[in-house]
Amino acid sequence: MQLTYDSFLPQFKTPLGAVLQNTTLHFTLNVQTPGLLKTVALCIAHDGQWDAEQALPMTATSDGDYTVTFAPAQAGLYFYYFRVQTTHDTTFYGCVDGGYGGEGEQYARREQVQMYQLTVMQAKETLPQWYREGVAYQIFVDRFYNGNPDGHVNAPKPNSFIYGRMTDTPMYIRNQHQEILRWDFFGGNLRGIEAKLPYLKKLGVTVLYLTPIFQATSNHRYDTGDFLKIDPVLGELSDFDHLVTAIHDAGMHLILDGVFNHVGVDSRYFNRSGHYDTVGAAQARTSPYYPWFTFINYPTEYDSWWGITDLPTVDKENQAYRDFIFGQPSSVINYWTERGVDGWRLDVADELPDDFIMGIRHALDQFDDKVLIGEVWEDASHKLAYGQRRHYLEGGGLQAVMNYPLRRLIIHVLTGTLAPVDWWRELMTLKENYPQTTFRYNFNNIGSHDTPRILTMLQEDMSRLQLAVSMLLTLPGVPCLYYGDEAKMTGGKDPDNRAFYPWASADQAQIHYVQKWTHWRQNHPWLNTAAMAPFYLADYGIGYVYWQDGQTVLVVINVTNMNHVIAAADWHLAVVPPELASAVQQRLNGQTLSGTQIQLIENFT
Repeated sequence: MQLTYDSFLPQFKTPLGAVLQNTTLHFTLNVQTPGLLKTVALCIAHDGQWDAEQALPMTATSDGDYTVTFAPAQAGLYFYYFRVQTTHDTTFYGCVDGGYGGEGEQYARREQVQMYQLTVMQAKETLPQWYREGVAYQIFVDRFYNGNPDGHVNAPKPNSFIYGRMTDTPMYIRNQHQEILRWDFFGGNLRGIEAKLPYLKKLGVTVLYLTPIFQATSNHRYDTGDFLKIDPVLGELSDFDHLVTAIHDAGMHLILDGVFNHVGVDSRYFNRSGHYDTVGAAQARTSPYYPWFTFINYPTEYDSWWGITDLPTVDKENQAYRDFIFGQPSSVINYWTERGVDGWRLDVADELPDDFIMGIRHALDQFDDKVLIGEVWEDASHKLAYGQRRHYLEGGGLQAVMNYPLRRLIIHVLTGTLAPVDWWRELMTLKENYPQTTFRYNFNNIGSHDTPRILTMLQEDMSRLQLAVSMLLTLPGVPCLYYGDEAKMTGGKDPDNRAFYPWASADQAQIHYVQKWTHWRQNHPWLNTAAMAPFYLADYGIGYVYWQDGQTVLVVINVTNMNHVIAAADWHLAVVPPELASAVQQRLNGQTLSGTQIQLIENFT
């Protein structure tokens, strides 16, 4: 028996990708068998409702095709496979191991079957134009620039140290338990960001994403001390207001980092060391903050993020805490958004309940043109956290996530650890799993404060760095550069990836290369709503094509070091419309694709 199905192709499934609930989908399975068929069925179930699996009979049409329609009544995920019964046996057809879409495989037993995913939304998201067409830049504030004329560091913290030179390598001073004894600072501040706005604007940046800026003990400030105060090392509230005005006057927008899962152990709310004038949860059970935390053995043992005792976890179900963060007119979200913040990135979104995220979203929706992004490291359409399926992207929650899966695809295909065919299949699976707005406007990156530097990941190969930048700026999504990547900064894991920006020695050629691509992206806003299809070339090339209203863009990349003459047999253009596929081949057949080089061709049809 031969069964054929490909979830990427319209002759087998329409429409492609995530759909609104009650949308009618069409499925077609081709069956070639010498035996006598009894039944052909689409077997489909809503996530978690496995006892309610439906077996929908499929109807024969022609040439072995069997079709059926299905309209999902619930938002969330559905999972499906096909079952074919003959007079002699039963055969199943599902996706390949790993949950990838596209062509699947036959299974002999039901318990072996890997099921295809169908994402169903409650509502389609709308995102502000400034975000959709933006080029973002992530700044680790302490490590960017000191805007004080004499270079002094604002309000040095007790029991910390300040580096002697900006070129010093970051390091931690830890005790025998690997706990950090002294936090290190370079002195970057809010005035420094404002001073460098002309540089960022020239670079092509339109959106700034800042790591946390609220009062804290550490240099990274993911250990919030006071959600309603600017960290004095970074400046004063007036510096923040002045920066926001300057950002907007420059035609840019600002995204802040919201860390709402945990706080610092010496925060106003926990106050273990008594640094604050409030009575913290660790000081008395009568503290108004005591119900915010879960104590195991008061006051020394408590829930903390990943067991890091410096970061007590907050109970996100506590109504007083919810009101404080988003539920009241004076909430943290309202306070800063009213001061001009344009969007929020939620740290460790996996740790925040769905209705907590939706509460933040509801608060943001009271303002015009705001965006909510989440830190999710995996495919966010089917993320499981603590045994619970997350519903980030079905409407009313996150509008985008940090696109670490795309980062992995870029790095692995450029380092040769992922074949072009696998790059294509995994990218298409993201396109199929995600709502269209998520795929088009995800918050893309090739590095962040939580990852090794992209140049380090690419073994300091400059040609591959330039390919990575080109891909970041030409693939679907909102590109976000990590500060200093355009200056050829290197560095492994934290803290090496958080060095001070090398203003005196930044690589100007690489800066100009980045600038070329950011400006190209900004000059092609139509790409953000265009249709897009990826393809691959044998074992050496990848590419993608955009088309809309007669405009086309073709990107082709040789991911190997060797030159390749493109032969007709090399093309794999299954998801590219036939007329476009023919035009692509006619344009490039017989041409030489140089090693580790990108070709971008506009209006090639």
